[in-house]
Amino acid sequence: MEIVSEEDLATLEFDIMYTDAPIANALRRVLLSEVPTVAIEKVLMYNNTSIVQDEVLVHRLGLVPLDVDARRLEWRKGASSDNKDRDNIEPNSRDTVVFDLKVRCTRNRTAKKDETDKKKLYHDANVYASHLKWVPLDEQKELFQEHEPKPLYGDILVAKMLPGHEIDLRCLCYKGIGRDHAKFSPVATASYRLMPYIKLKEPIYDEEAFKLQGFFANGVIAVEPTKKGRMTARVDNVRADTCNRQVLEDEEMSPKVEISKIRDHFLFTVESVSFFRPDELVVEALDVLCAKCDTLIEFLGN
Repeated sequence: MEIVSEEDLATLEFDIMYTDAPIANALRRVLLSEVPTVAIEKVLMYNNTSIVQDEVLVHRLGLVPLDVDARRLEWRKGASSDNKDRDNIEPNSRDTVVFDLKVRCTRNRTAKKDETDKKKLYHDANVYASHLKWVPLDEQKELFQEHEPKPLYGDILVAKMLPGHEIDLRCLCYKGIGRDHAKFSPVATASYRLMPYIKLKEPIYDEEAFKLQGFFANGVIAVEPTKKGRMTARVDNVRADTCNRQVLEDEEMSPKVEISKIRDHFLFTVESVSFFRPDELVVEALDVLCAKCDTLIEFLGN
């Protein structure tokens, strides 16, 4: 494995080489659905006079990504669908994180008479994820002292309100995996593609060089001068190739170019929407994959 780029704390590009497609796809599937995260699972609705229906509001809250370290929590007992106690919603500090959302929209008495912007006319006209306030249970203040639970992105719009509207509810957040529900998936994107292979079978000069360059995405083919004053084409960045095959339809250029893919070289892109940075997510996914392999080896040994 080789890290290519880490543009920010949310996106990572890396290569996996000299392996088979089933291994790469297994890693992708584990990233999507097997790495545990924390999400809002149950909502205790005390009051909702906004125009957003209760069930729609709860669904929107469930999809808000949370910045909570799932490793600090235990798996909730009785959470499986075949357990009689699955509807027990009594919060437990060992397996539950609680957020309260209590917002009331009021008029801004200091707003100008000709003001039309609702954000200036009213207080809390827009309800954002940042309105969710963490409620520590028992020893959780010490448990999460290094990183307090909060929504990952505070500017996610949850609802809009007018004066007199009020939302008052409590969210119970549990540990889960994307295989059970997409809201537990820690990634927005986890994908891979094969490394493109482009080879020029013979030197290509001048007008033909620029013609060849036009068949590919920007940056794939570079045209540069030679010592003899001619312009020649060369393959510069195969990563930028978008797998356009127009060049093969050209009778003059197709015999001069070979295009294929390297079957054991995978270009991965991972975008995290969870507590974990993308590089940490890959490590967590590999741990899950190794645990699955150990289980299989143990099963075969018996």
